[in-house]
Amino acid sequence: MTMEVRATEIMAAAGAHELRDGEVVVVGIGLPQVACFLAKSTHAPGLTPLLEIGVANMRPKDTPVGLADSRIFYRATAWSGFLDVMGMNLHRGVVDTGFLGALEVDRFGNINTTLSKEGGKLRYFNGSAGGNDVASLAERVIVIMRHEKRKLPAAVAHLTSPGFPGGHARAELGLRGSGPHRIITDKAVIGFNPETRCAALHSLHPGVSLEDVLANTGFPLELPGGVGTTPLPSAEE
Repeated sequence: MTMEVRATEIMAAAGAHELRDGEVVVVGIGLPQVACFLAKSTHAPGLTPLLEIGVANMRPKDTPVGLADSRIFYRATAWSGFLDVMGMNLHRGVVDTGFLGALEVDRFGNINTTLSKEGGKLRYFNGSAGGNDVASLAERVIVIMRHEKRKLPAAVAHLTSPGFPGGHARAELGLRGSGPHRIITDKAVIGFNPETRCAALHSLHPGVSLEDVLANTGFPLELPGGVGTTPLPSAEE
């Protein structure tokens, strides 16, 4: 990894590059939000960000500590509630992209945010919140997370939010949208093979080796021809 650019900056820029002008995006806090507003400040000024708590088109004033932090609501054009974002937007089918975090993601893009089984001990976390709605109903889903073998297992310990469960087509299971689109980590960008629905390496971050990525992935990662290098953020970004 180059010393001039941090891995988190590469991740944020990679997330921003996946967003298109005019899209409606459900986004949380942290790197997904940084990516969203980077896109809105550069190539996608017509992006409409939504917070699951009902805030729309905000321009955060400062780094928030949670979704209820009022600094995140700055210049919002609407402040309604969960039912508006989850019902009138997600369930109505107008959300183009959902950004999600994860404890675990498996080779079919299934997400666990509920529990871990490390060392034979169960540890419970927040669960779904709006994650299952986003994964089930948004047109496509992007996950940003650390690249560790324990976080990318062959099968998630608990299926909180669906990708392609069992490798099945989403329509067979009553799920809308194309499902998992990208997993952006601190080592690589991972996509999904539309035929096998399995995770496939899309690009390696500068300075990261293929051997490093494979050693830190808990499932067989498909290696299509022409795996590229993740672009570094521009000076403007």
